[in-house]
Amino acid sequence: MKFPDPFNQELSKNKAVHIYYAQAIPLVAYIDETCLYLKEKKCRICESVCKNNAIDFQQQPEKIEINVGAIILAPGFEPFDPKVRGDYGYGKFQNVVTSMDFERLLCATGPYEGEILRPSDQKHPHKIAWIQCVGSRRVTPGDNSYCSAVCCTYTQKQVILTKDHDAEAACTIFHNDIRSYGKDFERFCERAEKLPGVRFIRSYVSIAKEIPETKNVAIRYATPTDGVQEEEFDLVVLSVGLNPPADVKGLAAKFGIEINPHAFCKVNPVNPLATSRAGIFVSGAFQGPTDIPESVFAASGAGSQCGELLNYRRGKLDQKRTYPPENDVSKEEPRIGVFVCHCGANIGRVVNVPDTVEYVRTLPNVVYAQEQLFSCATNCAREITDLAKEKGLNRVVVAACSPRTLEPLFRDTLREAGINQYFFDMANIREHCSWVHSKEKEDATQKAKDIVRMSVARARCLEPLQEFDLPVNKAALVVGGGVAGMTCALSIAHQGHEVHLVEKDTDLGGIARKLRYTLDGLDVQAYVRDLAKRVYQHALIHVYTDAEITQSTGYVGNFRTRVRFEGRVAEVQHGAAVIAVGAEVYQPTEYLYGKNDRVLTLLELEERIARGDEKAVQAERLVMIQCVGCRNEDRNYCSRICCSASIKNALKLKEINPGMEIYILYRDMMTYGFSEDSYREASNQDVKFIRYEPQDKPRVESVQESGRAFLRVTVADPILGKTLVIDADALALAAAVIPSAGTRDVAGLFKVSLGPDGFFKEAHVKLRPVEFAADGVYLCGLAHYPKHIGETIKQAYGAAGRVVALLSHDTVTASGSVCEVNERKCMGCGECISACAYGAIEFRETRQGKKAVVNPVICKGDGLCCAKCPTGAIALKHFTDDELMSQIDAAVGDG
Repeated sequence: MKFPDPFNQELSKNKAVHIYYAQAIPLVAYIDETCLYLKEKKCRICESVCKNNAIDFQQQPEKIEINVGAIILAPGFEPFDPKVRGDYGYGKFQNVVTSMDFERLLCATGPYEGEILRPSDQKHPHKIAWIQCVGSRRVTPGDNSYCSAVCCTYTQKQVILTKDHDAEAACTIFHNDIRSYGKDFERFCERAEKLPGVRFIRSYVSIAKEIPETKNVAIRYATPTDGVQEEEFDLVVLSVGLNPPADVKGLAAKFGIEINPHAFCKVNPVNPLATSRAGIFVSGAFQGPTDIPESVFAASGAGSQCGELLNYRRGKLDQKRTYPPENDVSKEEPRIGVFVCHCGANIGRVVNVPDTVEYVRTLPNVVYAQEQLFSCATNCAREITDLAKEKGLNRVVVAACSPRTLEPLFRDTLREAGINQYFFDMANIREHCSWVHSKEKEDATQKAKDIVRMSVARARCLEPLQEFDLPVNKAALVVGGGVAGMTCALSIAHQGHEVHLVEKDTDLGGIARKLRYTLDGLDVQAYVRDLAKRVYQHALIHVYTDAEITQSTGYVGNFRTRVRFEGRVAEVQHGAAVIAVGAEVYQPTEYLYGKNDRVLTLLELEERIARGDEKAVQAERLVMIQCVGCRNEDRNYCSRICCSASIKNALKLKEINPGMEIYILYRDMMTYGFSEDSYREASNQDVKFIRYEPQDKPRVESVQESGRAFLRVTVADPILGKTLVIDADALALAAAVIPSAGTRDVAGLFKVSLGPDGFFKEAHVKLRPVEFAADGVYLCGLAHYPKHIGETIKQAYGAAGRVVALLSHDTVTASGSVCEVNERKCMGCGECISACAYGAIEFRETRQGKKAVVNPVICKGDGLCCAKCPTGAIALKHFTDDELMSQIDAAVGDG
């Protein structure tokens, strides 16, 4: 018998005995509650046929008592269930599915193995509609008043993937606001908008009916130009929001914590990772709707706060991992094993993986080849280790995704098999093949074969290398003394490490010194003063104000940074560095800013409200304009905080002067998460919101009439289809948050990267959001991207968690892939020294004269010196000329 499979959203069926999902850990079968024996005491066939006697129907629940010093609550969330209200025909019309259902349709392990098929007839839908805000941003019973924060972006992802599956598919997104507030989200949104056949329609909708003959679904919607329309779609996807975790009240009672009015965990504004009970912390979506990067650094931050409590126990319970002895196979004939990954649908729906595997088996020295669904899954990685032993492999090639994130994992599988980890090569057939040739399946398959052939050729030439341990200096450097820098410094210091905090201004606090209050009522000035006081009073924190970093050298675990401050110079030695240099506010050149004293930025308005300036608080009419200096060609990103700042100031002014007329001119209101309630409150207090199109921005002019000076704001209202004229006493501009002026210099000093918008570029947007590609250097706060104070605090704790993870070790392992000089070829020209960005090469006097020598501790293996050397005296281990030339020969040859 088969029953609906809950993991596949009940779109497919499964037996009572099954593996939960393809990447489950541990990857073993289990018996669910549909089992006939568990329900009716019948059957037991599985028990009699299991050769390993792995099934035990006599198992009983066990209760285990564990003594702990801290708890992290990360129970996640529940997707909103449209069946609760019966909205949009979900559960009634077969071709109305939720976004979670659609995720399973997209997945290679889903009900149709990655094909997008309609539930009614298993045919490909060619006309699909997405309906946004299902269960979110509504005050009707059964719905949630907050914005679920993630739905707009995951819908854009689904549209892009749908177009990859079917380039001719017509995709329509019905929405209210598109909230592309995250890092690089604006570009992602534009990518979806520019795809042919994709429409974004701003309208609330209703499901009109199901067409009996076709099972298509008719949607009724309205547009300002065409009025009410009715249109048929093959498939309708409901973009459902995030509910609190199941039985949240029971969970709260069990742990003795409070929950907020939305039934998520109640947190402290100055520490969003702390619950109402000491020693219990929270991370992930239990704090409220949140995206993956925020969940990741909040998890690291919660770990850091546990570390503050439990630092005295650090290192007392850990066990060192041991590997089997390494076999010397360097003299053996290469015996290469190749594993080709489907990567779910990422590779498998474009590249013919079985055909590629068959081809690979014909290549010289390949003694074994097979396909895997997810090579990075625990069971598949273990399979590589086991097969390497069983088949006597001494080289391994994995054809999968980018080595940037997963190469260390696969190298580890070789170490588990007793093989030197540098006998591994990774062929990137995802980023370099399937993703860029998604419409050319035959050519993509041929290219995948070429890439793997090149990788196999290189694997034949690989040599064993040895890594080495370096001592770790236990101190940390934090660059930037704003909220992020101070929070990070305190968390590191609380865990027993010395911290050097460098701030370019004379006072700590950063841009937060210009803020007065937040939407949740935090007194920012009092908070910053208290934070600075705790920093100055902590015995392990050394503060350098009015300071400038002039030089930074060294490597992970052992950095040397020169700081000039107060007329002195100090050299700081540290094992890790945190970049928290903050950001600045754009100084507008538009809307008469700087030419008329009635035109202010939001920060200037907030300052005037705080000091009770009559012109601000007693104005009859105030206009705010959003997206000033961003979401344009010059700065193609959303500054994230501006919409909430406008709402905050509008509510404060309404509290002081209820009769004031306030107009907010916006493109999309980015009041994500619980800020949506404040947006609604402002509307209820008669703050008027007028949307404008980016190609028809508001116009502002100074006017003098009847002895009265004021500002005339003209804006085209697309809903009314009219041009509105507002005579205002004051105008507040929501100016963009831009990178700090010294950002580029700091990036050069610490050899880290900047993104296209000038903010620092993290190592991986989701997996490593507080780390750089440069080892030992970390990131937090506005230097990473604009964010609210609570988000900044979480990321600061997250960076502290990563720093302490490094500093808590006595040694750090350095790569064996470093440059080496052949002294017989070196002519001492110095070209390599000028090319090295890390200062890893210097001259040494020998009997043959001046020769270059590489310090392997400092070398990062970027190979610039190899390219610059005129005599070819320098070689980069693991990327030798023989290895690279073998790949080139394989690429241009006939295989």
